[in-house]
Amino acid sequence: MAKSKINLAILDMYDGEPNQGMRCIQEIVGRFQKHISFRVFDVRGKSEVPDVQDFDLFISTGGPGSPLEGNGEWELKYFDFLDQVWIWNQNHNQKKFLLLICHSFQMACKHFGLGDITKRKSTSFGVMTIHKTEEGLLDPLFYNLDNPFWAVDSRDYQVIRPEKRKFKQLGAKIIALEKIRNHVEYERALMGIRFSDEIVGTQFHPEADAISFLEHLKKPEVKEKIIAVKGKAKFRDMIEHLVDEDKIVRTNQVLIPNFLERGIKAVNTYRKKKILI
Repeated sequence: MAKSKINLAILDMYDGEPNQGMRCIQEIVGRFQKHISFRVFDVRGKSEVPDVQDFDLFISTGGPGSPLEGNGEWELKYFDFLDQVWIWNQNHNQKKFLLLICHSFQMACKHFGLGDITKRKSTSFGVMTIHKTEEGLLDPLFYNLDNPFWAVDSRDYQVIRPEKRKFKQLGAKIIALEKIRNHVEYERALMGIRFSDEIVGTQFHPEADAISFLEHLKKPEVKEKIIAVKGKAKFRDMIEHLVDEDKIVRTNQVLIPNFLERGIKAVNTYRKKKILI
């Protein structure tokens, strides 16, 4: 008997804006086509959200704009989706696995009350170091990544000032933080949270690859802005980081695959137990 594939829902949060994130995610998922079938849901453009019971794994993408705003429809459906995944996992042995990226991560932090979401003084953009916390050192999402590791960061907003009471109540853990910036007095943003055993999120873009980042840097307005703010040397550094196999290439090859492999293993283990029963 042929083994049925595991169902993955990709929640597209880009609101129709041209982006490389969806291409990158689908390319990574394509490496698992033997095990996974997927469907894309246009959350912000069409107010589409998946029915939780129909899927085993979920990846919710980054996106433009403020995570504090919506149109009164799609964001309510999205928050309900988050609740449904949480409730399902509290009441079923067959768990649902969810990865939240950047915009989705920020919205989930808002929904669960885990920290303050604020607009940054300036856009964080580039290939940055991400620092694991003590809990992050053991987190399966970061398995086979160095500490610190490198990733693409692209955001105008940030999650800061963790609400410790809420973290304790949910059993959530901070697994990664923004790079240390001794020259400024700003708080370090929360770059990774383990919301539960099955739900995890990053405020950076683990899907990014060299092609996607170069496409972005080719835009004259992007190049000019980076050089104006950070200088030509920093711009050249970004280009060099793209081809370094130990930087975003490695994160692209490791992080989302870690999430998918763990989810696939858990689903298949549950299916085998069910057959034996």
